[in-house]
Amino acid sequence: MRGMLHAVVMLAALSFAHTTGRTQVAVATPPPARDPAQRIVLVTGSTDGLGREVARRLAAEGAHVIVHGRNAERGKALVDEIATGGKGSARFYAADFASLAAVRQFADGVLRDYDRLDLLVNNAGVVLRQGREVSTDGHELHFAVNYLSGYLLTYKVLPLLERGRSPRIVNVSSLSAAPIDFADVMITRDYSMNRGYGQSKLAQVMFTIDLAQELKGKGIVVQALHPATYMNTTMITSAGLTPRSTVEEGTAAVMHAIATDAPSGTFFNGQEIGTPHAQSADAEARAKLRAVSRQLTGVQ
Repeated sequence: MRGMLHAVVMLAALSFAHTTGRTQVAVATPPPARDPAQRIVLVTGSTDGLGREVARRLAAEGAHVIVHGRNAERGKALVDEIATGGKGSARFYAADFASLAAVRQFADGVLRDYDRLDLLVNNAGVVLRQGREVSTDGHELHFAVNYLSGYLLTYKVLPLLERGRSPRIVNVSSLSAAPIDFADVMITRDYSMNRGYGQSKLAQVMFTIDLAQELKGKGIVVQALHPATYMNTTMITSAGLTPRSTVEEGTAAVMHAIATDAPSGTFFNGQEIGTPHAQSADAEARAKLRAVSRQLTGVQ
């Protein structure tokens, strides 16, 4: 099963660096010289596709970018590219988001190496076309990678965000949504890719609404967005889907969510305020999701 899992995730072209044996986190690049005045940003899944373009754009604005992925070669290439750009700086960390232990170790590395975080972009995700798969922890893989890992990472690095400068969290979600069946969150019955992907993305929006309320008094803004439909990324083409928009469109939407002064907890469709699935407005459903998420991740 673990071999199949790696094959599926690699097919989906996630930007994670491959790990073997026991799960581990490796820092593939040394710490660069960094201006204390730089904005410190973390973009997950940032060695390919949308995440890479967002990382490039933020670095071009002068930010220090914490690059995350599975592929160390692509991670180093992006760090080197940013370094030669002359404005921003970057450091790469490898972590497999199909493992919650790897997420914890990744977060511990960031907590060790930084004293603040100004922006977290939860971008890493998978689209699977090969049938139901599970993570290292036994969770349905869309739910594990697209939602649970970002949930856990967010809470782990929250102390750094609380010390950040105008701190913000942006959850890259989707208009794709499937209501969560809390009697079968892992979709052991009647599984489909649309259900798996859709409920993981709806969970991100529900999390955004709850977290915005939770952090209201701490000055941390939380937004979610559907960046664009079927962007021309490796993830989409490798999953056998036909692109309908560009990475540039998606990047513009993410940058808008990063800069907007819209109220915390807003969901964007592209650069416009959107209306997410009705379940996201159900406080009881969000409470159930919160309970499930805490149980599965150990977040208190």
